[in-house]
Amino acid sequence: MDKSYNAVMGRKNEIMKKALGIDYTKYKITDIAFDYEMMMDDVGYSIKEIFDIQSSSKVGNTPLYFLPNITKLVRKYAPKGKGAKIYLKDEAANASGSFKARRASLSIYEAKKRGYKGVIASTSGNYGAAVASQAAMRGLKCIIVQEVFDSRFVGQPEIIEKARACEALGAEVIMSSVGPELFYSFLSALEDTGYFNASLYTPFSIAGIETLGWEVMHQIRAIEGRDPDYIMITHAGGGNLTGTARGVLKYKMENKPLNYTEFVGCSVDLSGLHMASDIDFNKKSFTTGHTGFGIPFAEWPDRADTPRNAARSLRYMDRYLTVTQGEVFYATELLAASEGIERGPAGNTSLAGAINLAMTLDQDAIIVVQETEYTGAGKHPQAQLSFARQNGIEILRGHPEKSINGKNIVLPYNIGDFQYKEQDLAKLKISYLENLISNYPNIKLQDEDIEFLSNDLNEDPKWIRDNLFSILSKKGK
Repeated sequence: MDKSYNAVMGRKNEIMKKALGIDYTKYKITDIAFDYEMMMDDVGYSIKEIFDIQSSSKVGNTPLYFLPNITKLVRKYAPKGKGAKIYLKDEAANASGSFKARRASLSIYEAKKRGYKGVIASTSGNYGAAVASQAAMRGLKCIIVQEVFDSRFVGQPEIIEKARACEALGAEVIMSSVGPELFYSFLSALEDTGYFNASLYTPFSIAGIETLGWEVMHQIRAIEGRDPDYIMITHAGGGNLTGTARGVLKYKMENKPLNYTEFVGCSVDLSGLHMASDIDFNKKSFTTGHTGFGIPFAEWPDRADTPRNAARSLRYMDRYLTVTQGEVFYATELLAASEGIERGPAGNTSLAGAINLAMTLDQDAIIVVQETEYTGAGKHPQAQLSFARQNGIEILRGHPEKSINGKNIVLPYNIGDFQYKEQDLAKLKISYLENLISNYPNIKLQDEDIEFLSNDLNEDPKWIRDNLFSILSKKGK
């Protein structure tokens, strides 16, 4: 069999279909529209069944903590009467140390049920450790294809730590350089082994996160007697937000809403750095939860390694905030020093966003920071900041607005320096429509397409039609 790059990429659809065990054509309505809810329903497990599957593999039922000291500190710097209560859902308590154990649990269970001998995942993040952990429990072989280093074979401490975790949990790790090699290696491994593709973007992965949203609602009602006003979710590829939101909404359908809950995505601002650039690869200190994933996947979710991505964040996102690298590092140290909880930096992106947002809200408001992740030597802020210095990044103290990605990391003096940026969701939705037209230049949109886009962007059909007309008019079509 021809194993050249072009040949393997040419067999992509065939490889994926065999490795996923999902016939995506059954959900197709038109070239654009597909039945999203039917695809999610075909997972075939109720919330209760997913809870049972996860509890059998050391996943879920994680604690929810009130953060009294951080809340008190927020009120010290906030305007009078402001400073919302902040709660933290501690997902580091899962077997592999992050919420991604929920994503992996259902995929690995399904792979075992279908008779696959092993599983493969492509990731540089915590998902690799989650897949390896779940595969070990189910007696399946595991390969993790990981983007680790630049062309000088230099890797970030955080990524190397995650590779160590995968290997410790029994996985074989294929280490790749930044660029197209990653996807080629991934496809080749799937084809050579016949293993299950435990992709981040299948309906199994998203359904596994729904229990997280369900637990948040159940726990906060037991403590506060009402629903949270905001759930702050670290946003990268969109699965975290999609799965959590779906779980919350399912809970509210069965248990009557007590008040409205907004889903707020939060990413580290890495604008100006190209995620696939060999030069920029080690100029950033965060490998996930940043705008390099968050914005492209919001603007066009079907760029994923599945025919149709089950992670579709704009269906559910009410607001989208960005914070700086320095704010997240500060929030990480703050959580450890004030609350006695040391957790990894990337998961604290949402904590940095919550601190920002809490200072603008009344004191009776409730924010739930929806996840944490484990920490380790390579993931610790000191390791990341030392690595940044080695790559010519200046480490400063001051106001976050002075941050220049690829040039410096600015650590605030205190949380009074925190200052988030609000992303324009309407602009992201218009970019989605522009991408649609670019990917389907000769398409004639049908009523089914408008209905699908209305659901996918959470906008009424008139808004969809008006903006499509505006985009096409500018293109002279």
